[in-house]
Parts: sequence; C-alpha cells; structure tokens
Amino acid sequence: MAAVIPLTLIPGTSFTLVTQQVITGSRSDGVLVASCSACGLLVHAAFAAVGLSALVMSSAQALTMVKLLGGVYLIWLGVTTWRSARRSTEAMDQARRRLPWTRLGGFGQGLWSNVLNPKAASVYLILVPQFLTPSRSIALQIAALSVAHVVIVLAWLLLWTSVVAATHRTIDTPRFRRRMSRLAGTVLIALGIRTAMAR
Repeated sequence: MAAVIPLTLIPGTSFTLVTQQVITGSRSDGVLVASCSACGLLVHAAFAAVGLSALVMSSAQALTMVKLLGGVYLIWLGVTTWRSARRSTEAMDQARRRLPWTRLGGFGQGLWSNVLNPKAASVYLILVPQFLTPSRSIALQIAALSVAHVVIVLAWLLLWTSVVAATHRTIDTPRFRRRMSRLAGTVLIALGIRTAMAR
C-alpha cells in the first residue's frame, strides 16, 4: 500500500475524469467514474494473474497497439470535453446526453480509459512482482495486492469527488463550468498524447 500511494496521488486520467464528471454532472457521476477506475485495475490484475499482461508487454507490436488505443481514446475524450465547453449550460447538458459513451455512462468512460492505460498495466507487471512469494499461490497474492490497490484508489478518488462537489456547489457558474471543462479537456488530450508516445 505504501508503494502505490505515491502513484495514486499523482493526478492522471482518473483524477481528471472525476473532476470533469462532477463539474459537468453531479457527485454521483464522480463516484461512478471512481468505481469504474477500480474495476479497470481489477481487469489488469486479472490479466496479470493469467499472464496476459506479460504477453502484451513482451510483444512490441501489442504494447504499441495498447498505447495507441489508449492515447486516441483519451484525446477523443479531451476534444469532446473541450468542444462541449463552448456551448451554453443548457446546450452542454443536452450535448452531454448525446455523447458517444452516454449509453455506458461514467462507468464505461472511466473503465476503458483505465483498461487502455499501459501505466496501469505496468503496475502489475513491474511493481506487484516485487511483493510476490514464489512458494505461495501467485493468483491469490495478486488478488490480495489488487484489493489493497483498489482500496487506496477508491479512497483517494472518492475523497477528491467530495472536495470537488463541495467546491462546485459554492462557485457553480456557467463560466466556471466552461473553464474547468476546457482545463479537463486539455489535460485529457495531453495525457492521450503522452500515452500514445510513451516508450
């Protein structure tokens, strides 16, 4: 847990998505994104347990594909978020209901941004093995470590959700929403470019 806390506190995709969802939606939207981020970690943990992540990381072509998919997805989210900030508050709400991921909701939006994040996969391929004991069940150990990771990520994102929701209620104006949406969109685009170009 001590090893993953610094990684968790560094603002990244989940942090940005939670902020954007709370500001343009509600606190429950932020909670949904936080929950989906945890599920994304469980997907990586499951892949690591069966060795699929190791296969992807050992294949240059597979890893490149994951990076490109993740980067394109984040850039797409960022551009869509930025464009929605140009509209009025009512128009933003209507556009938000028409977004491509609306059917999946915040859960699907955050889930895929985490599943397609190679840095999340690297946690289970580089960090987790340092704490495994070969004489014991690898799957059970990975499960225990992933639960600890999920608890930390959920606690941090839910805390941040509450902070943003409390601040949002006091300074909620159309201008503030537009600026924060633009900021979130810019960060997502930057994260997407970094993910796609990561070596």
